[in-house]
Amino acid sequence: MAGNSYGTLYKVTTFGESHGEALGGIIDGCPSGIEIDFEAIELDMARRKPGQSAIVTQRKEPDAVRFLSGIFEGKTTGTPIGFIIPNTNQKSDDYSHIKDNYRPSHADYVYDQKYGFRDYRGGGRSSARETASRVVAGAIAKQMLPEIKINAYVSSVGPIHLETPYQELDFSKIESNPVRCPDEKSAAIMEEYIRDIRKQGDTVGGVVSCVIQNVPVGLGEPVFDKLHAELGKAMLSINAVKGFEYGSGFSGSEMKGSEHNDLYNPDGTTKTNLSGGIQGGISNGMDIYFRVAFKPVATIMQTQDSLDNKGNITPMTGKGRHDPCVVPRAVPIVEAMAAIVLADFYLINKTY
Repeated sequence: MAGNSYGTLYKVTTFGESHGEALGGIIDGCPSGIEIDFEAIELDMARRKPGQSAIVTQRKEPDAVRFLSGIFEGKTTGTPIGFIIPNTNQKSDDYSHIKDNYRPSHADYVYDQKYGFRDYRGGGRSSARETASRVVAGAIAKQMLPEIKINAYVSSVGPIHLETPYQELDFSKIESNPVRCPDEKSAAIMEEYIRDIRKQGDTVGGVVSCVIQNVPVGLGEPVFDKLHAELGKAMLSINAVKGFEYGSGFSGSEMKGSEHNDLYNPDGTTKTNLSGGIQGGISNGMDIYFRVAFKPVATIMQTQDSLDNKGNITPMTGKGRHDPCVVPRAVPIVEAMAAIVLADFYLINKTY
């Protein structure tokens, strides 16, 4: 299996399966001398981990990170940072019913066809549990770039949308509710909706918005490695993501150039920011903002037709512990991938 690494200079490789002994990763290219805030890493891990509230999967995992290399006396040494996250609460029997069956809209069928063999326990490598390793790498990337502020939040769940512009939101309220929506009224409606969906044995999707502030001018390369292209790749690599748009996004296609152009101020900032902080693939110093769309979780507690490995269509009902809506736990993952992208471009920018 290829494609387990991301990045050029700040390079992250992850390993492990949902029900294996452990997840883990290697971070290569992290500069030396960075004082690591282990509590900040634990906080981001706690935001992603299962079992944190009544509206997420009830699998109980402490997600404790054990660093094996690359950190000495609390500081990075410049050598590869190796770490593991032990799995402690596997219930592999929950997946025995899919040993020979392919769940609808999961990776089961394509994994079996591509590799001729698959780990059916929780989806193995295709499980979103893999993203725990990304959060570790992202938490360290944030500490490389302390001036840059990255805030992601839930802006929609199913048909319920938060229409308030991000400039009017109080990001300190993101962690005040289990949905991770900074608007309390919208959060309460979203939470109730997710609870109702769960009672139906169903799932629902949503959107995570992300705002990156204090980005220096000049991050990104102007042709194939555009900043927004790498952000898009990073976000689309997250499990269940179906869409990415930045700045004005698709709505910009309905505008005239005279409406869409961001006119300059004398200091190089712009009067508007429909460009989303990126022009020509390079950061322009304005806020970078984007939206990431997540599909409904594929495993539902209802009976649906599935395909078995002999070509038969057979009924199957979901079992085990699953999220009725993935977006609350996806917030720190979106932040982590954004931080990894920016850390990589930051280091690339220092090479010339």
